[in-house]
Amino acid sequence: MNEHLKFLKEIIAERRTIKPDQFTGERVDDLIIQQVLDAANWAPTHGYTEPWRFTVFTEDGLATLGDFLANYDQPNRDVEDFNQVRYDRLRNSPLKCSHVIGIGMKRGDNPKIPEIEEICATAMAVQNMWLTAHALGLGSYWSTGAKAFTPEMRDLFGLGENDLSLGLFFIGKPAIPNPKGRRISKVEDKTTWVRR
Repeated sequence: MNEHLKFLKEIIAERRTIKPDQFTGERVDDLIIQQVLDAANWAPTHGYTEPWRFTVFTEDGLATLGDFLANYDQPNRDVEDFNQVRYDRLRNSPLKCSHVIGIGMKRGDNPKIPEIEEICATAMAVQNMWLTAHALGLGSYWSTGAKAFTPEMRDLFGLGENDLSLGLFFIGKPAIPNPKGRRISKVEDKTTWVRR
């Protein structure tokens, strides 16, 4: 087997989600994060729109992000059902990371390219980030959920009205061994071949 293919298959098969509470808290050099971002920039893109946009939170920026997440989730601390444990968890989660990258999609002005293609291209950029982070020995996690797609998060990333926020990519040094992977079914169970 070609050595490049063997290495690529290993990276793809071994890449796992590692969440912030499984990070050491140790800082990763910005030049290593730049390698992750450079890999993202090589994602496929229709019409060279390159719609991915990244906002990198690090150092004191992690606290800024934590405050945003906690206050967005529970904007009023004076209500009866305010959950201090949840608030603190959201506020402190970014602080366990070295860097958190906001994932944005900047909508191009070519009407022939549908929005879904721009979203797919941005997701491909994130996959490149995930594979590169793994190859560099880092832990990473793409967090989405309802707040990931809100105008408030889009505004936090400095994106325009026609753009989208697509979540947060948490990066840190893993404090755990790489988890074992599994698949529920074989690819043959998910594939239909049409030969005529």
